Formats: sequence, C-alpha cells, structure tokens
Amino acid sequence: DRVHQASEAWLTRICHLLGVQRGQGAALELPDLWLSERLLLAQTCGYPLMTLLRDKVRLVGRPVYELPHSAAGNHCSLLMVRADDPRTELRDFFGSHGLINSEDSNSGMNLLRHALAPMQREGRFFADVSLTGGHRLSLRALKERRGDLAAIDSVTYDYLARDASDEVAGLRILARTAASPCLPFITAVSRDIAQAEDIRQAMNQALRELPEVAEVLAISQVMPASKEDYQVLLDYRQQAIDLGLPTLFA
Repeated sequence: DRVHQASEAWLTRICHLLGVQRGQGAALELPDLWLSERLLLAQTCGYPLMTLLRDKVRLVGRPVYELPHSAAGNHCSLLMVRADDPRTELRDFFGSHGLINSEDSNSGMNLLRHALAPMQREGRFFADVSLTGGHRLSLRALKERRGDLAAIDSVTYDYLARDASDEVAGLRILARTAASPCLPFITAVSRDIAQAEDIRQAMNQALRELPEVAEVLAISQVMPASKEDYQVLLDYRQQAIDLGLPTLFA
C-alpha cells in the first residue's frame, strides 16, 4: 500500500544519507529485531519500550504525525464498535467480547485497560477477550462479529480511513482514550547518543528531500524523545491497577 511504499523510500534515503547498507531485518521476529546488536533503525511500541526493551535499546526520536487524531508527537487509541451496535456509552460494553491486537500493545491493550478501569467490576470488564495479532485484524474481527469492542491505534485508523476506507466501513468510533507519545524509533543500545542524533537528523533530512513521502506518511518531523516521555504509559498501567483492573484477560 501507499504507506508501506513511502516507508520503504524513506528508509532507503535514510540509509543513503548515513552511508550504510540496508540489512535484512524483516526476516527476524520483532523482539529479536529490536534487541539486535546490529539494529540501525526500527519503530517499536511505547509499552514494550518501557517493559521488555527497557534500557536495552537507544531512543532515536518519535514522529510528529499530521493526522486527524494525532498531533504534536502524540496519538491515542480509538475505541471502535460496529455502526449498527445500539450501545452508545463505553460502560454499556461491560460483559462484552473485547478484541486486542497484542498483550504488550500500548494502543491495543494498555490504553484500553486505562479507559475501562473505572468501570471494572470485581477485577474484570470483558466477559471474553480474543487476541487478533494486529489492528487491521481486530477491525476485521469486529466487522465479522467475532467481538464487540476494539482499541485501534489512531495513526493506523487515520491511514486506513484515508487510503483503505473499506476496512473501516460499517464501524464507528465510540470513544477516544487518553493521549500517548507516538511509537518511538529506536536503534541498538551500543550506539551512543551522538549516533542516535545523527540518525534522527538523517530521518528529517530525508523527509525534507522527499516531500511526497512525507505527505503520504503524514510525518512533519521526527522530534527528540526520552524515556521520561514514555513514563506516562507505566502511569496509565498503575492507575488501572489502582482502580482494580490489572489485566483485561481475567
């Protein structure tokens, strides 16, 4: 699709600017890719950044998307339901079937848990939960009535609404979650801060040199990022725990 092609063109230009050869990272499972000592650049999720990958990778920056539900380096999750579902409030979905892309996803799980925690009863909200393996798969499951509610990364939703509207047809946004820093770009922890900054500068130069790519990706820049930016994700986790909903899978 357009976004994938633009991402490939962006990465190719970044590698050219840095004078490096692109490797074959696509053959690795994501955790292996993120933790590889040879990693030059990848995008991860903010939740594993602060858990599985904590102090094991180097932050490069975070994208500033210019999209309807994302701005200033932040995004959110959109709580999606079928358009024909008569329920109008999030609390009405207590005891329903939840759809989650991944157990360690910030947008699909952590932000959803935070939104549902005030409405939990005896440590649960959903009667059933299914893991789908991806946001687009969650949308498909929702349309096929294999679940009732899904939290979809707002950047993913905005791309689909723009370029593949059939994938969100028949669905509606019930609510928005709290805001969250956009998915961070990372490099190997063995690279120092100066090297990480060189990568970020190359990413921004490539965006300037490829305006059509920047337009498709809807990224105006890659801004600096720190681990402190993402502490809010652990704060959301703790708030959910304090309200009595440590997990969505009970």
